[in-house]
Amino acid sequence: MSDASKFYANVYKGDQYSNCDTAEKHPFASTLRHFLDTYRLAGARCVEVGSGRGAFQDVVANYTGVDYSPTVAHYYRKPFCNASCESLPFGDDSFDVAWSYAVLEHVDDPQRALEEIRRVLKPGGLLLLEPAWQCRPWAADGYPVRPYSDFGFWGKLNKASIPIRDSVLFRSAFVFPRRLRRLLGYLLRGERTHPFMFRRLGANFETFWMSDSDALNSMDPFDALLFFASRGDTCLNYPTLLRQFLVRTGPIIIRIQK
Repeated sequence: MSDASKFYANVYKGDQYSNCDTAEKHPFASTLRHFLDTYRLAGARCVEVGSGRGAFQDVVANYTGVDYSPTVAHYYRKPFCNASCESLPFGDDSFDVAWSYAVLEHVDDPQRALEEIRRVLKPGGLLLLEPAWQCRPWAADGYPVRPYSDFGFWGKLNKASIPIRDSVLFRSAFVFPRRLRRLLGYLLRGERTHPFMFRRLGANFETFWMSDSDALNSMDPFDALLFFASRGDTCLNYPTLLRQFLVRTGPIIIRIQK
């Protein structure tokens, strides 16, 4: 069993994610319900990728959950598969709808995961995707929540600089030039599909200091939009290129076109 497998198996045995146990308490609940209501999906065949303890298994009638951790299986009253989202155990075009919350940043190969989600969705199917975009590299060591006394000189300097490096102005100075390069690369590729680009992080599977200490990747939602656009898919909540270029964080809604 890998370090990640052991970590998530233990996480779900305890109460670390107890705020996600029921739909009423879950931070994704209002977004999901609005999505299902807006597109009238109550009767659709749905799959949740990275379903945890199955908080949303009753929000639709036809539900299947998929999670990497085998310890959550006993929480389900509806179909559940213990599997990686990089290798979903379903046939092509199996579902009308998929959603995934706070999962993709924990996946070793997020591009493969997106390809798998596209594969199991029917033509015209809908995807609601909300990972933790742009995870910070300092989360693994818990710099924001640990006292200065925990660190040596360079660690103290790193901690002190976080408010500056985490500011919108500072990050924008790097994000928008990078997006422009990625956009030009996408346009120059022509008919070829665009890869999903991301930054690898050093996940901490020993001590969970704070949210996303265990994140493997830092991802820009704009790169996800380019990935889908190059495959002919349509973003419903960011319909224009300008809005996509300026996207910050939050959910993206994709209509799959095959």
